[in-house]
Amino acid sequence: MAKGSRQLAFAAFEESDSETSRAAVVERPASTKPLEGQSVYVIDSHALIYQVFHAMPDLTSPTGEPVGAVHGFIRDVLDIIENKRPNYLFCAFDYPKEITFRHDLYEEYKANRESMPEDLRPQIGSIHRMLATLGVPVLQIQGYEADDILATIAKQTEEQGGDCVVVTSDKDCRQLITDHVKMYNIRKQQVYDAAALMEDWGVRPDQVVDYQTLVGDSVDNVPGVPLIGPKAARELLGKHETLDSVLERADPSSKKKRELNLIEFRDQAILSRELVRLVDDVPIEVDWKAGRVGGVDADAASELCREFGFRRLAEQVSRMAAIEAPTEWKADYRTIATEEDLLQLVEAMSRVSRISVDTETTSTNPRWAEIVGYSFAWREGEAYYVPVRAPQGEPQLDPQATLDRLRLLLEDARIEKIGQNLKYDIIVLRNVGVELRGVSFDTMVADYLLVPGERSHSMDDMASRYLNHKTISIKELIGSGKKQIGMAEVPVKQVTDYAAEDADVPLRLATILGKKLEAEGLDDLFRFLEMPLIEVLAEVEFNGIKVDVDRLAELSQRYGERLAKLEAEIYGLAGEEFNIESPKQLSKLLFEKLGLPVVKKTKTGPSTDVEVLTQLAKQHPLPAKIIEYRQNAKLKSTYVDALPELVHPTTGRIHTSFKQDVAATGRLSSTEPNLQNIPIRTEEGREIRSAFLPGHDGWQLMTADYSQIELRVLAHFSHDEALQQAFAEDRDIHAQVASEVNGVPLDAVTRDMRRSAKAVNFGVIYGQSAFGLAKSLDIEKKDAAAFIEAYFTRYTGVGEFMKKVLEDCRANGYVSTILGRRRVVQGVRDPSRFGDSRQRTLPERIAINTVIQGSAADLIKQAMIKVLGRMQREKLQARMLLQIHDELVFEVPSDEITKLASLVTEEMTAAGRLNVPLKVDVKAGDNWAECEPL
Repeated sequence: MAKGSRQLAFAAFEESDSETSRAAVVERPASTKPLEGQSVYVIDSHALIYQVFHAMPDLTSPTGEPVGAVHGFIRDVLDIIENKRPNYLFCAFDYPKEITFRHDLYEEYKANRESMPEDLRPQIGSIHRMLATLGVPVLQIQGYEADDILATIAKQTEEQGGDCVVVTSDKDCRQLITDHVKMYNIRKQQVYDAAALMEDWGVRPDQVVDYQTLVGDSVDNVPGVPLIGPKAARELLGKHETLDSVLERADPSSKKKRELNLIEFRDQAILSRELVRLVDDVPIEVDWKAGRVGGVDADAASELCREFGFRRLAEQVSRMAAIEAPTEWKADYRTIATEEDLLQLVEAMSRVSRISVDTETTSTNPRWAEIVGYSFAWREGEAYYVPVRAPQGEPQLDPQATLDRLRLLLEDARIEKIGQNLKYDIIVLRNVGVELRGVSFDTMVADYLLVPGERSHSMDDMASRYLNHKTISIKELIGSGKKQIGMAEVPVKQVTDYAAEDADVPLRLATILGKKLEAEGLDDLFRFLEMPLIEVLAEVEFNGIKVDVDRLAELSQRYGERLAKLEAEIYGLAGEEFNIESPKQLSKLLFEKLGLPVVKKTKTGPSTDVEVLTQLAKQHPLPAKIIEYRQNAKLKSTYVDALPELVHPTTGRIHTSFKQDVAATGRLSSTEPNLQNIPIRTEEGREIRSAFLPGHDGWQLMTADYSQIELRVLAHFSHDEALQQAFAEDRDIHAQVASEVNGVPLDAVTRDMRRSAKAVNFGVIYGQSAFGLAKSLDIEKKDAAAFIEAYFTRYTGVGEFMKKVLEDCRANGYVSTILGRRRVVQGVRDPSRFGDSRQRTLPERIAINTVIQGSAADLIKQAMIKVLGRMQREKLQARMLLQIHDELVFEVPSDEITKLASLVTEEMTAAGRLNVPLKVDVKAGDNWAECEPL
């Protein structure tokens, strides 16, 4: 990628589009590899078709023909084209007669496979017809499987300089993974690469064939080597690297059956390897021109959609027809090297309606960062970098003088500001006394709304997905590890290319993402909730919260003493000393020495997680002590010892970061540190919270917490009269449910009854099964099932609401929250096929939970915007400091407590129009732990 980085010419700032006045465009030189910088997606079609067929088996066309697989498969293809924006797309199919060279090698190959369902067979031809209208080539060849075609495309792509994404969850394709070939699981929306493979199987991509050879595959009837399972295969390859080496070193004098099997079944292993290894040079001609994305016949595709009864897909096809194939990347990036250049830049920007802004700094933590330079763009393909810190002898402007020149522009709300993660830039600029105003479009947040399940919303990933452009990596500039340098040490020319791209790419993305937000009906949510929230979160993070370092030092000593005592008790119960932190040593002690039963296994052996230890604690006192030790050790390392290190040297506060683009439900997450995970109801949690203080003498901390907001949202959506009445009359909802489900008066409800009702109330939201409830309450499964059944019998509206959510999800492919936030959820079953079953699959639990938890997230975000806006309008000194799920934390002068409490209550209870009242519990105190009801 070649980009201009030269000194500025005055003509570059002129608004005229004439050739003489515009900045010159630098084009990337022609590559010797035709696919360099290009992305190629190839779909394992039959595997995907079977997945969607079983998810939507009963969908029929207006003429009564089965079309569930057609709908699901084409929807996935359209989503890939629209959201991943590949340069090339192919669909690989098995040849109809299914007999391949592997059957010649081994007659029993895939002998266990059932024949294609009769309802599915005619849909294959319909899928081919739809793909033809979308301009997506179908690849199949007699004698080979689709997997061999995938391997061939992957190899050709990499050889020609491109990046290949194999759309499949088939484990056989893991052998194809390289630096330029990855797998993509469309159901989970997850990319699978070498790191994921190592975590999963413990082998490298080049060892996958040998690993599968040793283990075998019962699904495909690959025999493998008897007694060699995943663990043994991993150990053998870890020791000997390859199958050939494993077989060579097998010891015939060994008394171990596994070792002898490597000798006895050597020929079977060699055969298995031939069955497992994919052919990457299938004799098939690939028409790359035909595979280029952008050849949609919108009329023909829409006509077929109408024939099959796919109204929503027809709309999507219409949108897709407007998607142009990505063009060659062109860019002209320049350095602002003189005061005269800067004046011209500011003058030019003052005449435009919107600009893209980015700051280059010394730290990823905005409160600790110092500005190295600024970059700006307002026309796609042109951007400018203003250096204010650089190596000696490099062009750079005076930091304060530059800031003074830029201030009016940055603070002018009439000029809209675009960028990636603008919250960061708001805080960085506020550090130096500048308020970034006119914040209108954050590409990270826009992408998060459009594809909340995407693993990353980074600019690099979005540039790849939407623009098919590989951005400059930060590592290319500053390196990594011990050799890493600061951004201020990098030559200005290199920083210009990097920084200007950081302004140019969001400008280009904003055009694409803005259209997509409108098309998806998410524009209002973006403009009126998520964008205003950016400035609220910037305020909260900038404020930070004070911690009592001396109190934490005291707690550290106390925790150290507590852990030493627990350690001694554990050694006493164990009868020996061992490394308590080592799962391997603990496993040996529990299951071999003490003879406790193995509850569940992991890849490395018996599990010793908290769920297992909780069960084992019923049989021996040691597991309970281990749980207590782990809890205290984690709190000590994560909070007690870590928090003092995070205190800012100037502000004396901790400035946590709130992530707006992580949780698919819409909830915020907190990092550096994660304050949302401090235990609420335990004594240890109270100890840690006691170290959080107001920042001034005569001030207090105030908390405002939504009461049962998720259950109120459930009552709102379900229209269940009994639930709504309970909230309308402000009853104890858990006691009320216990009373009605158990058929006893409210004053006769016992603590155990209320505890069970509370577990069911919250379990309903998360789709908890009778088995899960039984475990959480330590009761019989039949009793848990009876309680759940009684609940749904009494609160019929809840069951109807859940059924409606699932029906709508199947029809639309997504669920929506109260303010219209969407989350794509695939794999939801037809409610009519499983009746009133309380057993929920993971996609069904996700669908229901997203509607409830996501709506609660919408409401707290709305409340934050309203509360802070009113605090600023009324010029209160009080500050908003934290958001912990359903709770807001403030610091407030004592003489403002009554006013703030009233303001917060009014705005939070009015944040959403529910048909049940919202309730807020307001408390205040000298520290977070001592807040008491007002």
